[in-house]
Amino acid sequence: MSALKYWIWLSSLEGVSVRAKAAVIRRFGDAESAFFAPSGVLGETEGVSPTEAAVLEQRKLGRADEILGDCEAQNLSIVTMQDALYPKRLRAIWAPPVVLYVKGRLPHIDDEAAIAVVGTRAASPYGIKMSRQIAGEIVRCGGIVVSGLTNGVDAAAAYGALSAGGVCVGVLGTAHEMQESELSRDVCQRGALVSEYAPGTRSLKSFFRDRNRIASGLSVGVVAIEAPEKSGTLLFTAEALEQGREIFAVPGNADAAGCRGTNNLLKEGATPVTCGWEVMREFSPLFPGRIKRDTSMPPAEQSAPVQTTAPQRPERPEKSPESVQKEVDKEKSGAYIDLREQLASLSETQLKIISAIDKEGTHIDDIVERTGLGAAAVLTQLTVMTVKGIVRRMPGNRVALNVQRR
Repeated sequence: MSALKYWIWLSSLEGVSVRAKAAVIRRFGDAESAFFAPSGVLGETEGVSPTEAAVLEQRKLGRADEILGDCEAQNLSIVTMQDALYPKRLRAIWAPPVVLYVKGRLPHIDDEAAIAVVGTRAASPYGIKMSRQIAGEIVRCGGIVVSGLTNGVDAAAAYGALSAGGVCVGVLGTAHEMQESELSRDVCQRGALVSEYAPGTRSLKSFFRDRNRIASGLSVGVVAIEAPEKSGTLLFTAEALEQGREIFAVPGNADAAGCRGTNNLLKEGATPVTCGWEVMREFSPLFPGRIKRDTSMPPAEQSAPVQTTAPQRPERPEKSPESVQKEVDKEKSGAYIDLREQLASLSETQLKIISAIDKEGTHIDDIVERTGLGAAAVLTQLTVMTVKGIVRRMPGNRVALNVQRR
């Protein structure tokens, strides 16, 4: 019997959460080993509830044969966590999908500067325009666009990427047969549609929240375009922050209710952007030779080039040694006070994380290794400290301190 059937068995189990399925793979390594685990052992897996363990212990493979037939009929390929095409970037998130059901051609995601473009379904003409424009500029600058394909900003971004001749990866919150549209067909022609749900899976509201972790997990950055104060877009960016992704936001009118969420993201530290190049230039060092400025953009939209050398400071009149000493003492005093005040507000866990961050910035994986804390705990605390302004995000899943260390 093909090992693929065991992966389908695990992926299609109803009543078992995505977190529990991921926990099973972490413990047993693959779905086949989990299927043949001794009776009772599945229930001992951390993260698996007694109810979920009961479902797993049934070990029914009958539905796997049906799913294989449906995948063939729908022209779907099946990518498991053990396959080379499964993105390493996605495998590293807190609960990676054990299987991806793919229609179209999934690019080698780890080699791509994939940017998720998200926003409200009730987008204004401004939101639709900016979504199309920025998505088109992203692909012309060498990136690909990840979209949930829902109405409004997401769909407009997908259209923008395709119209510019680029690649779009659509992430579904349902089984494939429930997403039949002209847009989805166009996406398959130029990229791929992916879903963690096997054909025939009943749709639940929670699936759309679960989809967020996949869309952000495939991406290196997220651009939020127009979102109200309480929206799924903010849940998406929160998920992305926990995964260590870069967050960008397009400014909106201060008095527009549909822009309050994105404007709040800017207040909390998201990088403001008005064009695709402002997003893509942040990832140029990670993808040498692949990211380029789109020369078809008007000069005003191309933004200033990234400065690679320190700016020349204007010459200042010489000061007496006494005045220099006074200024140095004053600066030290202020820095020490600021440092003491900020550190005093931190928990023991946060202090442990702070001590693991080098002056020039540190990769999140290195912080996890140095502290011995779990990845989820580190990402959560980094999010809190980013909002407080104690640390700042850097390209390439790196963070740096905003306080001066002496």
